[in-house]
Amino acid sequence: MLIDGKWSADWHPVQSTDEKGGFVRQTSGFRHWVTPDGAPGPTGEGGFKAEAGRYHLYVALICPWASRTLIARRLKGLTESIGVTVVDPRLGAQGWAFGGYPGADEDRLNGARHMHEIYTRADPCYTGRATVPVLWDNATGTIVNNESADILRMLNSGFGELAQGGIDLYPEPLRTEIDALNAEIYPSLNNGVYRAGFATTQEAYEEAFEAVFAMLDRIETRLAVGGPFLLGEAFTEADIRLFVTLIRFDAAYHGLFKCNLRRVADYPALARFLRDMLAVEGVRETVDIDHIKVGYYSISALNPNGIVPKGPDMSALLPC
Repeated sequence: MLIDGKWSADWHPVQSTDEKGGFVRQTSGFRHWVTPDGAPGPTGEGGFKAEAGRYHLYVALICPWASRTLIARRLKGLTESIGVTVVDPRLGAQGWAFGGYPGADEDRLNGARHMHEIYTRADPCYTGRATVPVLWDNATGTIVNNESADILRMLNSGFGELAQGGIDLYPEPLRTEIDALNAEIYPSLNNGVYRAGFATTQEAYEEAFEAVFAMLDRIETRLAVGGPFLLGEAFTEADIRLFVTLIRFDAAYHGLFKCNLRRVADYPALARFLRDMLAVEGVRETVDIDHIKVGYYSISALNPNGIVPKGPDMSALLPC
């Protein structure tokens, strides 16, 4: 991580743990918002007005948090207004790097070699992890936001008339239900797989493991009696947040993160949900199983020999 703007040591997935040895995720450090008129959003300062070509996303295709933003960018018709740079999926000694792998981009905006250099361009004294996604402002040369939940909502409503997609991912009548679903699913499943995979004690691992599968069971039941989406026929941000975890589950979390009680493929309703999500125009284009597998299995703390498994066979979901 960065300490006072200096890279401190080789990258490691766990920077902080709780009293049980459980993984603790860093709080995002940049929380400004793009709004149609440049007024302040729910957090941060104002001055970030929606303008075509002004903003840019730095993402990793391995990363579920970054993939939330890629899906929203496509669904809202913002692909011409907001550029994207994809980092190397492999996590090296200095974290995310640019170029060097098929489908990864060089940083043509700032000329950086590693993602942490983007953070120190925004704040030369930054302390923290250099995570993705990052929403970058070309006009002021700074990071607008590095919290995926914020960026997802920002892409839904913050770009005003620049957005061409007719879908509203956070409709007013459903906001209470969406917020409740997010609050329920995030700690147990979205972040729960990381709590299992990065646990440093048996107790912390088992606690996270049980929460992951209890939540998968609950969602399976919900989708089996309702569906096709979490709120019935309405497609919302809650579905995106669930999808990005499920699509990575069998390929990475089941094996590397030891979440191996069942696969998503073993849940009929969850498997159907994945197929329905992949059929939504713009979603499939954000999924790269090769980047996902290569990226997760590059984490040397969990896989020191760097061997990437050949399986699983996901052709039923993702035909060539």
